[in-house]
Amino acid sequence: MKIIRQFFLVSALALWAGIHTPVGAQVVENHNSKVARNLEIFNEIYKALDLFYVDTLAADTVIRWAIDGMLMKVDPFTGYYPADDDDLRQMATGKYAGIGSIIRFHRKHDRVVIDEPYTNTPSQDAGLRAGDIILTVDGKDIKGMTPTKVTEMLRGEAGTTLELCFQRPGEKKPRIVHITRRTIQLPAIPYYGIMDDGIGYINLNSFTSGCAREVRHALLQLMSQGAKGLVLDIRDNVGGAINEAVDITNLFLPKGVKVVYTKGKQVSMNHEYYTTTDPIAPDMPLVVLVNGMSASSSEIVSGALQDMDRAVIMGTRTFGKGLVQAIRDVPYRGELKITTGRYYIPSGRCIQAHEYNHDGSTKSIPDSLRRTFYTQAGRPVTDGGGIQPDSLMHNDTLPTMVYDLVQSDVFFDWGTDFASAHPTIAPPGEFHITDSIYADFCAYVEKSDFKYNRRSDEVMELLRKVAEMEGYLEDAKEEMAALEAKFAPDTKKDLERLKKHIIPYLEGEAVIRYYHQNGSIRHAMPKDKAYRCAVNLLKNPQAYERILSKKEK
Repeated sequence: MKIIRQFFLVSALALWAGIHTPVGAQVVENHNSKVARNLEIFNEIYKALDLFYVDTLAADTVIRWAIDGMLMKVDPFTGYYPADDDDLRQMATGKYAGIGSIIRFHRKHDRVVIDEPYTNTPSQDAGLRAGDIILTVDGKDIKGMTPTKVTEMLRGEAGTTLELCFQRPGEKKPRIVHITRRTIQLPAIPYYGIMDDGIGYINLNSFTSGCAREVRHALLQLMSQGAKGLVLDIRDNVGGAINEAVDITNLFLPKGVKVVYTKGKQVSMNHEYYTTTDPIAPDMPLVVLVNGMSASSSEIVSGALQDMDRAVIMGTRTFGKGLVQAIRDVPYRGELKITTGRYYIPSGRCIQAHEYNHDGSTKSIPDSLRRTFYTQAGRPVTDGGGIQPDSLMHNDTLPTMVYDLVQSDVFFDWGTDFASAHPTIAPPGEFHITDSIYADFCAYVEKSDFKYNRRSDEVMELLRKVAEMEGYLEDAKEEMAALEAKFAPDTKKDLERLKKHIIPYLEGEAVIRYYHQNGSIRHAMPKDKAYRCAVNLLKNPQAYERILSKKEK
């Protein structure tokens, strides 16, 4: 404890002494004085806590509270990663050491279960399946633990072995397996291929190290197969390395184009990023699919291609992360990911959608304060709110019952039972939920403890109260009774009425059990609304060119 106290005191004095104060800059002097004073206060408070608090506190834990509390007030993207935390490394590289499986929390079991074992990983080699209920890890009961905590237990050094005890649904006796951890490389591109009338498709789910090479390889493969256009799907891609975004953009833009530039408080944080090679697909018609979870590097790619009129951006408005982070080393092999500047795309706009007040609160930049910029062809675009698509797609409203089914474990549990009863199914794209399978699902739901929150019940109750309060209830008694009868709960009827909404989820849950993420994407795309619109646009050159050349949105 004494060493830690001395470290904080020395750090405070070093920080104070090391800050350069220009002559006559009273504001900077005042700032530096406040920094030194507050660091001294913090040091004294921790010293008193360590000496006089009734219980002995763990220094690593308490000081981590202080660090995390400070950083979470700054912005959501600034964070501290100690030496034993490999989350930052995984974000940058897509690699981690573990068993290679997605896990999820199951409410009924109050335990983590296997959601999907990745192919060619220790979890698949050990025979784990989706639905397996984890009981213990190295003898420790994980009941009630969060997926984050269990993930920490499953990961470790490559080459080390863990003991996993799990219960397979339908079996009485638990199973025990010993799994040797390996380095797992998460794919940046879970699927690419030609699926519709010569139109290529690439699903890019992260901007990890080397992903631009993967996109280049996929694109060359599609071109060799005769692709006449390309759909680049970066929906739900939260971003990553800025240089990978520039290199991907370079596949479509000429050499020497400034794709993005950054500006920060320190001059050393100002950078300009240009395309450096000739593109391999300079003229291929291109549609980029985005949504509200497309962020950071996804917005650099889509924004730069939009500003240069090189692609039609389709979907919903992107997240709006116009900030850049840098990694700085801190003592004892820790790392600090810190926001160092804002980035600007070719038109000169910054698409940051939120202002962080450094007190934990956030406010969105209103439309009235967004400025207009122009693409190379003169099309108006705006800053301050993410990337607004050239072709805007409105999300379909999800019925309440279907939403509650998605949020529950019903689809997942049904998929587990279905996979247990069916050794094989038809390939992706050919598998369909038959009337017989759907009838079995409906019976499964009715036997389960599934309850859904009918908003119509809430509205009817509110209507009844208002009618009574305003004196209309007696006169409208018959109409109210008829309306209540019309909206009477009937799970069986609702399942049949919402059949077309539910079937895609059932097919997705089944297909991923047999063909994993790759097959799931192949199966889902032909029915995906945004993908179908993108393909139709690429098959209509006149409409495609009209979007990229028009002056008004």
